[in-house]
Amino acid sequence: MIKLLQSLLLVMLTSIVFLANAAPEDKPFAEHKVVLQISDADPTKQTLVLNVASNLMKAYGGPDKVDVEIVAFGPGLRLMFDDNGNKGRISGLSDNGVRFAACGNTIKKMTSLLGHEPKMNSQASVVPGGAARIIELVEQDYVLIKP
Repeated sequence: MIKLLQSLLLVMLTSIVFLANAAPEDKPFAEHKVVLQISDADPTKQTLVLNVASNLMKAYGGPDKVDVEIVAFGPGLRLMFDDNGNKGRISGLSDNGVRFAACGNTIKKMTSLLGHEPKMNSQASVVPGGAARIIELVEQDYVLIKP
C-alpha cells in the first residue's frame, strides 16, 4: 500500500512539474506564430502594433490558427502601463488570444527612475527580459515583426 501511495505521489509531482514548466500559452496547432516587438514610446507605433495583432487575428481566423505575442521593452513598456489609453484594446485582444509580455528589466529601471513601480496592465505577463523573450520565441520558430 505504501509503495502504491509513493508511486501515486511521484506521478502527481511529475505532473505538477510538467504543468509548471509547460507554457500555458502554447498553441501547438497554430499554423502561424508571430512575435510583435514594441520598444518605442510613440503612441502611434503602440497603436500600430495593436492594429497589426488585430489584423493578424482577423486574417488567419483567430487564436486557433495564429499565435501572437506582443513583447514590450524599453520605452515601449509604456504600452503595458495600466493607465495607457489602449487598455481596452489590450483587453479585447487578450480575450481573443493575443498575449502580452512586459520586460522585467525595464520595469526595474523605470521603478528606479520613477521612484515607484509602475502599475502594469493586468493582461501583461512580466518576463525577465523582453529582448531575451523575443529570442526565445524566434528560436521556437516565431516570426518577428517590428512595426
